[in-house]
Amino acid sequence: MKAAVLYELAEIEVEGVERRYPHLPLKREPLVVTDIQEPSVGKGQVLINVEACGVCYTDIDIIEGRVACKLRLIPGHQVVGRVVEVSSGVVGLAPGDRVGVAWIGHTCGSCTYCSRGLENLCIDFKATGCHIDGGYAEYTVAYADYVYKAPESVEATKLAPLMCAGAVGYRALKLTGLRDGEKLGLFGFGASAHIVIQVARRLYPSSEIYVFTRSPEHQEMAKKLRADWVGSPRDDPPRPVDKAIDFTPVGEMIARALEVIAPGGRLVVNVIRKQTPTSLVYDKHLWLEREVKTVANVTRRDVKELLEIAARWPIETHVEVYRLEEVNEALRRLKAARVKGSAVLRIS
Repeated sequence: MKAAVLYELAEIEVEGVERRYPHLPLKREPLVVTDIQEPSVGKGQVLINVEACGVCYTDIDIIEGRVACKLRLIPGHQVVGRVVEVSSGVVGLAPGDRVGVAWIGHTCGSCTYCSRGLENLCIDFKATGCHIDGGYAEYTVAYADYVYKAPESVEATKLAPLMCAGAVGYRALKLTGLRDGEKLGLFGFGASAHIVIQVARRLYPSSEIYVFTRSPEHQEMAKKLRADWVGSPRDDPPRPVDKAIDFTPVGEMIARALEVIAPGGRLVVNVIRKQTPTSLVYDKHLWLEREVKTVANVTRRDVKELLEIAARWPIETHVEVYRLEEVNEALRRLKAARVKGSAVLRIS
């Protein structure tokens, strides 16, 4: 089968983007598209013919060494495809079923976090496209208990972003504790936020949504998706926000978001790694019972609930589609913040 393989860590070379990791080789094409052996199913697993796989900024974090993963690795954790084979003992899935696979690839089920319903914090958490080979390939294997029935009515390239960008954004939205009528701020407006705004519009129809983004293209998209106000991160919104989600990779955005949050409000930071430091002044940013909470991974419940929402209310995912052979171009465009919506590989 064809697959895009990471053999060694590298800094992705992008014109106009300053180099940050001189200890790593600099590569325009860090992934090698090559022919490798098709995987075989193990106990409790299914073999999936991949239709599409989303390209996530976490994949860049993996390639550049900010997230520790195995090598050799096939990245990709926003997978949509069809079951080809199931191992003995697997129930509820059969060849031909259309399915999705997300970042959560396997958990122990017995640690203190799993027993409290926080499997996203499992001490033995295994991530798809990190600890387990992912979807940048024609075929992948996944644990059946971590595979989701996917709707037939949605094109694979449109469905793939829901498996991570949508699911982790939905978890962040839940963690804000937003109530209908409260004001929501979204900082950054890429793959995740453009899905979250649509979900928030459905679940909280009386809430005003303010979008903060530097990109003129992303500002225009936010307007089309019915944001109540759109501005740059340095602009002041019409009114303080009650809850906010930070989708950006820069540390200083945490401080800026807290400056426009009302007393008693909460900021949820929806990124794995911040690329620059965060500096907070207590009385300016945290005083008056303002809160900061982070998002780590997703649970299976998050993915299932989002897919149920998507089945009830269609979610329009804005995608840029690439062939598997164009995966490095997709990564470069994503790193340079040139992707409108989500980048997705169409594989089969």
